[in-house]
Amino acid sequence: MKRIHLFELEDFPWFPNWLRNCLTRLIVVMHNMLGTPHELAQLVARALQYSSSPTIVDLCSGSGGPMLEVFATLKGQPEGADLTLLLTDLYPDVEVAAQLNNSHAPGLSYHLAPVNAADVTAELVGVRTMVGSFHHMPPTIARRILANAQASQQPICIYEISDNSFPALLWWIPLPMIFLMSLFITPFARPLTWKQVVFTYLLPIIPICFAWDGAVSNARTYTLEDLNILISGLETENYTWEKGRLTGRANKLYLLGLPKP
Repeated sequence: MKRIHLFELEDFPWFPNWLRNCLTRLIVVMHNMLGTPHELAQLVARALQYSSSPTIVDLCSGSGGPMLEVFATLKGQPEGADLTLLLTDLYPDVEVAAQLNNSHAPGLSYHLAPVNAADVTAELVGVRTMVGSFHHMPPTIARRILANAQASQQPICIYEISDNSFPALLWWIPLPMIFLMSLFITPFARPLTWKQVVFTYLLPIIPICFAWDGAVSNARTYTLEDLNILISGLETENYTWEKGRLTGRANKLYLLGLPKP
């Protein structure tokens, strides 16, 4: 595999949650800039056609990410009246979960119990989504995530905005560009807290972490060839895989696992 498993700061349990949330807000801004909600809504809508339940089970949700906007888009369509979105995580964000669950938004909830993406329990039925999180998984766990979806006959949608298509020697060139980008996109983060401002412009901890994790994400992203290795042996007469690259404002990768009717 071309992909290598370097570390991202936000993966460590000691990494402050408030800082992780600040990074997540910037990632959401980037997703919006790159057109993720529109592209992802189309992919999820396709996967829902193969689901026995009008439910999206978002894995590794963290503080929600772009799936909240994707859900709002699909919910607003004529066929989305019964659609539900369940956010899950191995380490649920209790604060975000309380806010969402107390909002009483129709069809939207955050699962408070831990959910392992590689071993999703049988009662969580619906389209599984992983947005910008699959590259965090080493190959053994990534393979288990895909195998679990296939064995459970549940659709799965993997979506990545990081890009591992260029030569490995160029992995670190984006570091200063990502640092500068964080300075420009911070005013668009929501909510824009005092910590987001202070630790961006006065003490630039957030841009440093954002630049490192962003550059490392490229190195950790599975290429289309890497995905071929991961799904090898998982395609059966009852389950098929589709992968591809979405081009436009940036190169994005997707992988769909679809149970056959």
